[in-house]
Amino acid sequence: MQTNLRGRDMITTLEWTKEELETALDVAFRLKQERALGIPHPLLRDKTLAMLFFYSSTRTRSSFEAGMAQLGGHAAFIESRTTQISHGDTAKEIGQILGRYFDGIAIRNVDWGIGNKYIRDVASASRVPVLNMQCDIFHPFQILADLMTIMEKKGDPKGKRIVVSWAYAASYLKPISVPQSLILLMPRFGMDVVLSYPPEFPLMPEIVDEAKALARKHGTGFEIVHDMDEGFKGADVVYAKSWGPLLTTTDPEEGKRLQDKYKDWIVSEERMKLAAPDAIYMHPLPADRDIEVASAVLDGPQSVVFDEAENRLHVQKAVMALTMR
Repeated sequence: MQTNLRGRDMITTLEWTKEELETALDVAFRLKQERALGIPHPLLRDKTLAMLFFYSSTRTRSSFEAGMAQLGGHAAFIESRTTQISHGDTAKEIGQILGRYFDGIAIRNVDWGIGNKYIRDVASASRVPVLNMQCDIFHPFQILADLMTIMEKKGDPKGKRIVVSWAYAASYLKPISVPQSLILLMPRFGMDVVLSYPPEFPLMPEIVDEAKALARKHGTGFEIVHDMDEGFKGADVVYAKSWGPLLTTTDPEEGKRLQDKYKDWIVSEERMKLAAPDAIYMHPLPADRDIEVASAVLDGPQSVVFDEAENRLHVQKAVMALTMR
């Protein structure tokens, strides 16, 4: 248990030690239990959180707002396009000013090549913790919720096999921050990782190299395949979602053309049978039903997506309570 996390940013899980992450998870499990028992925990009474969104989200806004209220504080929603952030306020000014108004700043900016740098620029100017609600490179709170869910459903994650697989989606070219964060965190907790994607959909080379290094350090497996069926074989955890071919092209039309080549990369009941018999299916939501994943899988007995979504609330509350007090 670590007790020195007050004032810490959460921009990527890489910047927290394994013991520090375990502390956050321990607190998350405690807060989840207390909420189930109806035990109040106003650990951030009279504290305020600025939530700055450059890109909308259902689960992220809802879970952070609810979490701050349950901790006894208040979260203020700030939309970049309807404020002077869109035409004047710099990252340094946001860090300086919001850092004086609020006790924490949470930011969601997934613009490719911009998001992470913006969050770090705000953090460098802020006197209060800065929390990454998702950027172009990392999605730390989603991945902590994923790990919490795996622990609930599968016990000790050590020795378990997770496939992080690309899947087709028709809606839009999605960020790569979720798969990148998954392959960076899971080896640190002993999981063997299989990364599966079509050749045009690689992740950032430096992220993949770091994931391989972490796998070697922690004695876990790490492999890359370009066949969806191959990736699913023997998996204890199936985590399949779409992401854009951002390392291949940043042109939306070309990206859509590449994406449409792989409409058969769908999570079906047949594919789930390739995984371990007791495998769980995970997705950060929203999913493109019957395009990215069959409804029979998403709503089926192996799916844990709603428990996974709930756990966003608990890990976020834990990190806020530890860093914003």
